[in-house]
Amino acid sequence: MTTAQTQEEQALAALRERAVAELAAVTTGDGLEEWRTRYLGRERGELTGILKGLGKLAPDQRKAVGQAANAVKADLDRLLEERRQALRAAERAAALERERLDVTLPGRVIPRGHVHPLSQTIRDIVRVMGEMGFQLYDGPEVETDYYNFQALNIPPDHPARDMQDTFWIAPGQILLRTQTSPMQIHVMEHMRPPVRAIVIGKVYRNEAIDASHEAIFHQVEGLLIDETCTMADLRGVVERFAREMFGAERKVRFRPSYFPFTEPSAEFDIDCINCNGAGCRVCKYSGWLEMGGSGMVDPRVLRGVGYDPSVYRGFAFGLGIERIAMLRYGIDEIRAFSTNDLRFLRQFT
Repeated sequence: MTTAQTQEEQALAALRERAVAELAAVTTGDGLEEWRTRYLGRERGELTGILKGLGKLAPDQRKAVGQAANAVKADLDRLLEERRQALRAAERAAALERERLDVTLPGRVIPRGHVHPLSQTIRDIVRVMGEMGFQLYDGPEVETDYYNFQALNIPPDHPARDMQDTFWIAPGQILLRTQTSPMQIHVMEHMRPPVRAIVIGKVYRNEAIDASHEAIFHQVEGLLIDETCTMADLRGVVERFAREMFGAERKVRFRPSYFPFTEPSAEFDIDCINCNGAGCRVCKYSGWLEMGGSGMVDPRVLRGVGYDPSVYRGFAFGLGIERIAMLRYGIDEIRAFSTNDLRFLRQFT
């Protein structure tokens, strides 16, 4: 009896020693499952086989061997769970190590960006006009027919509308603005003179797109209203603007023109910055470059916003910002501004 009991206990001790040694060498979840099946599996586990064989022992041996086998099983279950937790902790530590930021390494260099030539031109316009006391205003790109046309003295049957083939949202009512001039009305409706305002933003026209025309482009609009204001003041502002943007030696000329919301009206040119007025391909050998339109605000426009034309007068002017940028930077293709070509943008700082 003692000999049989000792043999069973020796077998259990040997099994435990072998299982513990193999468990210590397991490094993966799959390996852990294989170990559990080998020793503790319900069907073919070695320890399970010993427990199933208890019935073959003599009754006086069964109790002692059963207690020893259950003690080994409990011990292996505990060691299995400890090993499982250790492997999970190791996996978490490895994951953290993979994700760890090495703060001792130098930071990644972020490439220096480039200011878009249109953005730089807009900044310069705001600076120049700000120095002359003009305040920047922003307005909606989606306008009503009233503000875009009628309030600017352009009724529905006016031929000036034909020059601005329009993107309508609700025909005859709502459209994408064709000019920044509607903001003249918005500004004057919400403040009393004196007014010194500039408006910068996108405008939309159904243009035949080519190297110098786009359906979407930017305009700058200037407006000054006061009790004493003349064409001489307009010329002075335009001349300073041109010389600040294109060089102190620039000459400016005014040519009679027509705009429905100004009277009298004039277009203004600068002498060619490429040939200094001598004549070249850029200025079509005229010596002058067309810049924009201007004039004294029509009295009917002033009355429409509640200003008394016998007391107040003013001037307005406007021009395309792409036109300014093309001349300043020597760009001969207006579509280059909107292609997002980094090779083009890297030329400007």
